[in-house]
Amino acid sequence: MPASDPHAYCQEKAAASGSSFYYSFRFLSLERRRAITAFYAFCREVDDIADECHDVTVAAAKLAWWRDEVARLYAGAPSHPVTLALRVAVEPFKLPQEAFEQIIDGMEMDLGRVRYPDFKALRLYCHRVAGVVGEVAALIFGVSDHTTLKYANRLGLAFQLTNIIRDVGEDARRGRIYLPQDELAEFGVSEADLPRAKMSDNFRRLMEFQYQRAEQTYEEALALLPAADHKAQRPGLIMAAIYRALLQEIRADGYQVLDRRTSLTPLRKLWLAWKTWVKG
Repeated sequence: MPASDPHAYCQEKAAASGSSFYYSFRFLSLERRRAITAFYAFCREVDDIADECHDVTVAAAKLAWWRDEVARLYAGAPSHPVTLALRVAVEPFKLPQEAFEQIIDGMEMDLGRVRYPDFKALRLYCHRVAGVVGEVAALIFGVSDHTTLKYANRLGLAFQLTNIIRDVGEDARRGRIYLPQDELAEFGVSEADLPRAKMSDNFRRLMEFQYQRAEQTYEEALALLPAADHKAQRPGLIMAAIYRALLQEIRADGYQVLDRRTSLTPLRKLWLAWKTWVKG
């Protein structure tokens, strides 16, 4: 799939998603902004396959194509606009091939009937689709202390836990339930209640439990960030500010996540981004 301007393709892909990540990229240098935008576009490409392709066989084939394309990228012969844009970022930022492969592994976990018996099983999924993403992003932002990668992985987990809380109803209607099965049972919430948007006190208690775990994960992540890399990692800190504000909004709204999707306005996201950036 040739493209006259791979970076423009990636920029359009990122902007079209409407994601909060876009706000954290705005303050970066051109080289880093192009690299993180291309990486984000890669994540969107493979995530869209898992989300939008309803035929599991076709989705698996498309993800297999991307796995081969990652191999071509590291062999110096990519063909897709996203990997063409990534080609100039791999060496300068030391992006590992294994990371891209693990992200695809995570997307493959989304094919078919998605259930997780406990948090340990869910955590593997979160590591692949979010923790590894955090590590690659951190490498692009700039890492001088290896502990920063631990911070980035934990922060990615916090983001994914926030996404799971926000999207409970929407995911359930797609046949995906990321809330661990043992926790549903512990709080007396039936799996069938989720796609039907049946709100209950038990469900709110379950969501409060999820909220507390997500908040604790943000705290653990931020405590791991070495002072030496704090300035370089400001884009991730911007994302943390936006995602934690979203989490607080969901809680303040009484966990109304079964029949709606809570979001922050673009203006509020931009304000949080600017405030976090200038605080340094």
